[in-house]
Amino acid sequence: MKKTLQRFIPKAIGTKINALSLVNPRAAAQQAFNIFCTPRKGKPYGEQVAYLENVAYERFPSGSCELQAYHWEGTGKKVLLIHGWESNTHRWFKLVEELQKENFDIYAIDAPAHGNSTGTLLNVPRYAKAIEETVQRYQPDHIIGHSIGGLATVFHQYTYKPMQFTSAVILGSASELSEIMVDYRAILGLNNRTMKSLEQLVKELFGFDFKGFSGVAFAKELTLPALIIHDKFDKITPVSASQNIHKNWKGSTYIETEGFGHSLYQEEVRSEIIKFLKKEF
Repeated sequence: MKKTLQRFIPKAIGTKINALSLVNPRAAAQQAFNIFCTPRKGKPYGEQVAYLENVAYERFPSGSCELQAYHWEGTGKKVLLIHGWESNTHRWFKLVEELQKENFDIYAIDAPAHGNSTGTLLNVPRYAKAIEETVQRYQPDHIIGHSIGGLATVFHQYTYKPMQFTSAVILGSASELSEIMVDYRAILGLNNRTMKSLEQLVKELFGFDFKGFSGVAFAKELTLPALIIHDKFDKITPVSASQNIHKNWKGSTYIETEGFGHSLYQEEVRSEIIKFLKKEF
């Protein structure tokens, strides 16, 4: 019964938005946009709570919300960790242990509306802005982004063109907003009118239509040394996303795993990340 309700609730919401678009297309687009940008989870639970409390460093303002930052002190180069959608900084705990062994100075943030940061909405441009504020604050040498955090890292490099980074690591990144919107439309059952209004709203907010917001296109302007890792059988973001980002990102290194899934937590992945960060570029 619960699964049946979960299946029909998104369609019911979509039906209401489609009806609203008949009389107020802009309001319908705003509702669709807000739902798209609202995470259902990502707050810490269980053992995550104590772990994050023990390493909480400081909060600082970012737009209308406050970002929770974490710090594991080390004597080496600074690394900034950027998690994915409906996740939080706890997802990095195994990699943090490996980075600590190599004396890296480690920073991480919970994204807006995730973890112990405040806020209710998150999208890639908003995340990139939070990354830029964090970069200005801590001046990291390396950045590691997973999933939407990977795409936000690509967009951050494209938009803000930071000069202080030595390298970037991109894990299981998404790429094409147009593809993501096809899935989103199907989930809610949104009609052509609503989708047209939603695309117009996105263009007004960010300067890109759905097709134009592309990690692959952004990567064409990037030259920072980068390690890109994606699993062949990733069920969350297609492997083609990272394959094509790699083709366009000059000087990037690409590793394709098999059977590691979207999370890419595994020891082999962590080992490749450490090896890459220790390179002299």
